[in-house]
Amino acid sequence: MDFHEEPDPAVPLVRLNHVSFQCSSVEESVCFYQRVLGFELIKRPASLDFKGAWLHKYGMGIHLLQRGSVHDDSGPAAATSRPPAAINPKGNHISFQCTDMGLMKTRLQEMELEFVATRVLDGETVVEQLFFHDPDGNMIEICECEKLPVIPLRLHKPLLQMNVHD
Repeated sequence: MDFHEEPDPAVPLVRLNHVSFQCSSVEESVCFYQRVLGFELIKRPASLDFKGAWLHKYGMGIHLLQRGSVHDDSGPAAATSRPPAAINPKGNHISFQCTDMGLMKTRLQEMELEFVATRVLDGETVVEQLFFHDPDGNMIEICECEKLPVIPLRLHKPLLQMNVHD
């Protein structure tokens, strides 16, 4: 398959449903996502016979799986139970749109969570971002990214090549 071809426009996707993380302690991670981000614990299907928890809020879910409770081939990277030494905004992360960045920043400070604050500039548009780790080192971004317009680049191939390689 050539991934550079135009995709079929009739892909029946609607939205992000959930993200899934393996964690060293389901209980600790549930408390973190409830306390810091306001997620609510919800019922999991009875057929799931391994330790885990499902949380839901904002139209999406977070599925937490107890590391070692399912047959997986996670490798050494998954064995790390503490966040990396530095928060790297360019690392893999999940991002949540926020309507009040000042309130969120104050909340993280009051909870004594380490975070990195950054800004994205695009002309006159300034987008605030906050990055921090969950108990297992998964990075979370809080942002006001909806300030940036979504402009498809499929008609601007030279611009697309420039953006991909910068």
